[in-house]
Amino acid sequence: MLLHASCCISSCSRPSKEFQDQMIQFINSPIRVVFGSTSSSTALEEGKRGFVSARRCKELCRSVVICQADKESRNQCLTNEIEKKHIPVLSAAEVMANLHGNLQESTHQKSYRAMYSSIVGGIITDPEMMLIPIDDHIFHRGHGVFDTALIMNSYLYELDAHLDRLLRSAAMAKIASPFSRSSLRDILVQTVASSNCRQGLLRYWLSAGPGGFNLSSSECNKASFYAIVVDHENTANLTGVKVITSTIPMKPPEFATMKSVNYLPNVLCKMEAESCGAFAGIWLDDEGFVAEGPNMNVAFVSLEGQLLVPAFDKILSGCTIKRMLALAPKLLAGNKNVLQDGAPTANNCQHDSLLKGIKIQQISVAEAKNAAEMMLVGSGVLIRPVINWDNMPIGNGQPGPVTLALINLIVDDMLNGPPTLRIPVHYSQD
Repeated sequence: MLLHASCCISSCSRPSKEFQDQMIQFINSPIRVVFGSTSSSTALEEGKRGFVSARRCKELCRSVVICQADKESRNQCLTNEIEKKHIPVLSAAEVMANLHGNLQESTHQKSYRAMYSSIVGGIITDPEMMLIPIDDHIFHRGHGVFDTALIMNSYLYELDAHLDRLLRSAAMAKIASPFSRSSLRDILVQTVASSNCRQGLLRYWLSAGPGGFNLSSSECNKASFYAIVVDHENTANLTGVKVITSTIPMKPPEFATMKSVNYLPNVLCKMEAESCGAFAGIWLDDEGFVAEGPNMNVAFVSLEGQLLVPAFDKILSGCTIKRMLALAPKLLAGNKNVLQDGAPTANNCQHDSLLKGIKIQQISVAEAKNAAEMMLVGSGVLIRPVINWDNMPIGNGQPGPVTLALINLIVDDMLNGPPTLRIPVHYSQD
């Protein structure tokens, strides 16, 4: 065992000059301790080579406290500690008991109403049984895609739009669905019906499936499909939030336009914002134009009254922002149904004139920060006003009239929209 200058000695009463000189030489030089009995002549010879006996160490130091053990000894200590701890091999009953205990401590799992799993071939309402195989490639390789639909007052809102996007993402990820589109839709509606959840989120995943721990999904016999219903209040929050420009690298377009489970950049983007006291980070694309947030789109109202939305060629095409664009013409001056750059149109526009136009285009940072209004748009936030970006106020630093009007339009659409957007759920408990 090597002793370096990190060694400490206990206090001694009035040490001699010889002792002090020996200690200085001892502390300033690497010393190897030779354990066991050693004659004085041997100790003298070893002292010349930088070695001393354990007995001589004790004589010099009186009391030596080793502050830094070598790496091998530390690892051996850790190994010994692990070997001392008995890790039980659990029976099925013990596993269930432990799962039940963990569930009792969890506050989140109580809101998990129902889960569908293609692995078990049915719907599960016991949170303890809401499990996926550890060798599923969605878990250990991130080879999976997902989407979310809102449950609003016993209706599924925009399920078809979200389901279509799931299947587009699956095709990009080279995942073949184990079911037809109509079967997937039926599974989702039935899962919500079994949950008795009237206000919440329906989250669902398509995975390459279980089969092993290799990189390629060629070992997977069949893709898997999972869905879960979670309680959630789908209410609009009118309070303005702060955002920052994210320093986390953005996904390249081929991955950003796919809704895959590879969300580590998104997670780090959100965490970075939270560490700065902000609600979300805003990504810029490879050309420096405004892109999107970690799990939401962004939109602006220019000083000239134009609703501006970043182009979707490098970012996720959000279902909520596309629906917002369909409703936004109701705010156009003169109620005109003529939009620019391929934005969708809406009929029967009857609303006070708040907008002069709608554009889907590249937006510079300077133009965005100089906007009269800014908003985040997504199924998780609906439409959320942004009042500050990088510690600079947006507009007058308050939620703007267009943002508030768009919130009213989207909430009304969720409650009273057309039957093509709102699918009624016939609950099994009704």
